[in-house]
Amino acid sequence: MRNGFPYLGLRRAALSVALLAGACAADPGPSSQPADHRATLSGAYLAGRHAQAERDMGRAADLLGAALKMDPGSHGLMRRTFTVLLAEGRMDEAVVLARRLIAGDGNTSFSRLALAVERIRAGRFDEALKHLEALPDDGIMSYLAPLLGAWAEAGLGDSAAALEALDPLSEKKGTRALYDLHAALIQDRAGNIQAAEESYRRVADSQTGLTLRLVQLLGSLYERSRKPEEARSLYDEYLTTQPRSNLLDEALARLDSGAEPGPEVATAIDGAAEALFGMAGSLRQQNARETALLLGRMALYLKPDFPMEQILLADLLEADNRLESANRVYKAINPESPYAWTVRLRIASNLDRLDQTEEALTRLAAMASDQPDQAEALINMGDILRGHERFEEAVQAYDRAVARIPKLEKRHWRLLYSRGIALERSKKWARAEADFLKALEFEPDQPFVLNYLGYSWVEKGMHLERAREMIKTAVKLRPNDGYIVDSLGWVLYQGGQFEAAARELERAVELRPEDPIINDHLGDALWRVGRLQEARFQWRRALGLDPEPDTVPAIEKKLKQGLGGGD
Repeated sequence: MRNGFPYLGLRRAALSVALLAGACAADPGPSSQPADHRATLSGAYLAGRHAQAERDMGRAADLLGAALKMDPGSHGLMRRTFTVLLAEGRMDEAVVLARRLIAGDGNTSFSRLALAVERIRAGRFDEALKHLEALPDDGIMSYLAPLLGAWAEAGLGDSAAALEALDPLSEKKGTRALYDLHAALIQDRAGNIQAAEESYRRVADSQTGLTLRLVQLLGSLYERSRKPEEARSLYDEYLTTQPRSNLLDEALARLDSGAEPGPEVATAIDGAAEALFGMAGSLRQQNARETALLLGRMALYLKPDFPMEQILLADLLEADNRLESANRVYKAINPESPYAWTVRLRIASNLDRLDQTEEALTRLAAMASDQPDQAEALINMGDILRGHERFEEAVQAYDRAVARIPKLEKRHWRLLYSRGIALERSKKWARAEADFLKALEFEPDQPFVLNYLGYSWVEKGMHLERAREMIKTAVKLRPNDGYIVDSLGWVLYQGGQFEAAARELERAVELRPEDPIINDHLGDALWRVGRLQEARFQWRRALGLDPEPDTVPAIEKKLKQGLGGGD
């Protein structure tokens, strides 16, 4: 049950993501090193490339760095090592290589960007501007150069020049919200409260819904400018669309106490980090994960205690299946942060994926004890147990979760569906059926619930006409879901419509060729329409796909005898 952390909808700005010129450069090629060193160079280089392909970026950085020491003049190897170091967050080492790349005319736009970021962190804003001026004016750099340039100007104490540096972003509809956001931040920092509020409101008006980050920034402004009612109204507006969120609890408690927050973006360095974070979030939404990772690493280099960016970075690492690295990032987040609860849930989920299931369950049990009025840790526990086919334990976890919910609402359909599956697999059909039906009261056209309940009824020979209509609806809603198409084929089979069943089940096998149950079902349908050799092929295939042990004897019997006792 993961919470998302959307940044700022940039109105789908057409970010043409030019991925690192030279990041995938050709092999270093022949070396000037003596022959006895060349073999070692090749070994280190190839091992580094392999580690990079396996997403073991720390080892890749070490191996490529070792190869570079043996062949320090190879710009291709230098570019690759620079990129891997940057992706791993080893910014100090990456900056050293960035300087070498620029000095040797082997630079990339990202080497210039890295140096600009390093200069911003050092407070050398004038030097940062020189690097930013050298960036190309196309692709992603056409967004980053104005943003970081504006914050460098702000760091020099010139707010007017900072706003002027942002101007290129005001000229395109797709980047107007980006311009308004950073104009607001710059005006806020300069004490131009009215202008800042107007810019924030333009951002809000340009969006279809409020994002968490915008609410935090504008709400902070309202609180600091003695407008508590406006702040509360803004927070309440966000919570009407995100009722389960606890991320504004700290702000609401602060309002109740009358305390005043510090600014979210207090320095020019914070502003530059905000710019990199925003671009990384937008790129993540467009699945440009490699570039998003690099920008995220630079954002944290500028502002290490930045929970929203830390969560975004960990999410990017999770997407690459780098779960241990993701958990290290999560654990670095301040445990007093409003995000701590969600972070603990994600750590547990990753531990389960790392085959540390008992540790994950222990952590979730502790969370359930820490906050006895919260159901989410127990729901996640149930999901993990269900995923490991520990169905009776899953039911117990789900039951405890439901007991903590004062009143089940529409948003709880997934909990009822999940518990229904665990109940059905625990052979507690009456309770399972009740959960599925209740879930459908909340979400009448939910295809997964329609399919599971309809298929279960078919298997039990119950309510066949209603089951067929439910499954047909599910197929219309998800026509390319192999499991749902299989359900339709099977309900047709149970109704004696063997030709139609065979057609649907053939399509289901195309969609899910690795599923033993679907292959077994297709075998049955093919047998009934007289395609006996094909039927036996499907049954053999089902046996080769690791079916549930209790289904094996029946499939083996069909292979020997067919259906109905003979050929």
